[in-house]
Amino acid sequence: MASGDLTGPEYIKHHLTNLTFGKSEDGVWRFAETAAEAKEMGFYAIHVDSMAWAIGLGALFLLIFRVIASKATSNIPTGMQNAIEMVVEFIESNVRDSFNHVNKLVAPMALTAFMWILLMNLMDLVPVDWVPVLFNIMGVEYMKIVPTTDPNVTMGMSLSVFFLSIYYAFKNKGAGGFFGELTLHPFSSKNIFVKILLIPINLFLEGVSLIAKPVSHGLRLFGNLYAGEMIFILIALLPLYAQWTLSVPWAIFHILVIVLQAFIFMVLMVVYLNMAHDTGEDH
Repeated sequence: MASGDLTGPEYIKHHLTNLTFGKSEDGVWRFAETAAEAKEMGFYAIHVDSMAWAIGLGALFLLIFRVIASKATSNIPTGMQNAIEMVVEFIESNVRDSFNHVNKLVAPMALTAFMWILLMNLMDLVPVDWVPVLFNIMGVEYMKIVPTTDPNVTMGMSLSVFFLSIYYAFKNKGAGGFFGELTLHPFSSKNIFVKILLIPINLFLEGVSLIAKPVSHGLRLFGNLYAGEMIFILIALLPLYAQWTLSVPWAIFHILVIVLQAFIFMVLMVVYLNMAHDTGEDH
């Protein structure tokens, strides 16, 4: 519910503003006091809340899995162990179906990506005023707790997958094979002169396709979670009885979005890495 003297637009803007640390116009590195000041800090500013919650939730994922692994038993497993084993088997099955090569890094990466994104997405189910109000009492003006509603986070993850795919593409195909895919497909010809003429066209088409992968990979996750957060914020502006009437059904539906987006990001990551391992002999 909107609090204080904030109007509807001010309330929405407040809840969509990150706790930003950067270089102000006077050359001093400090936390931004307003949304306009945060915007003026530019590219090198850091969204401290997104970073802190993302790292914290990643650490939580590692801690939970470490504790359960250390206490795992084959006799009478606990409910948490059963749940984690189901997740591990689910990820392993999907990697086995989507990845046709041998790389011991892919399955752990897929599990990490799925669980990390799932935990970050789940923060969207926390009532929108609870954490910001708590931090406001402690003197922190802005606090966004859903890292995946920050395009810096989602694009950072997608670019990490992209650069890793480029690395494996060079490693498995060589420079010639990698650039050959960009310049000799989809159009080709046995005539050497025609083949040369087609290189710019192929490079443009394949280059656009290559760049579009990390962009769509990151923005898809961001867009879906940002839209979900926006709806929760809009519901919070309504009278109390309307909030309960609308927020509960939306939260139940949003659980599907939360899990599905984590799964889609993970699957696309595995597919892109599989493509990076494919060579001419694999087709």
